[in-house]
Amino acid sequence: VQLQASGGGLVQAGDSLRLSCAASEGTVSSYPMAWFRQAPGKDREFVSAISWSGGSTYYADSVKGRFTISRNNAMNTMYLQMNSLKPDDTAVYYCAATIDWGAQYLAERVYDYWGQGTQVTVSS
Repeated sequence: VQLQASGGGLVQAGDSLRLSCAASEGTVSSYPMAWFRQAPGKDREFVSAISWSGGSTYYADSVKGRFTISRNNAMNTMYLQMNSLKPDDTAVYYCAATIDWGAQYLAERVYDYWGQGTQVTVSS
């Protein structure tokens, strides 16, 4: 499975962006997936995760209420709608998928496949 993240860009504080993560060379329709991000000089951190069916979603406290994760299994694609963006959201955003996260969706180590990252820059 190959993951391709897209949709990043340069926006102003308060704006919105929608990230996409498209899978190829295989299907992710039965895989839980997630978004992580890495800001300059910081470790990569969990942003949001979604179960394979989309029935369960999880968010970091820092994005709860502003970001919405979703997926379209027919399109083999996951999304992250980001609203009310803040300068602190500036980071490279990575999508990931796992065959089985064992409910440990926060842990990078459980993810088997990673996208290349897309840059999000939020100016104040």
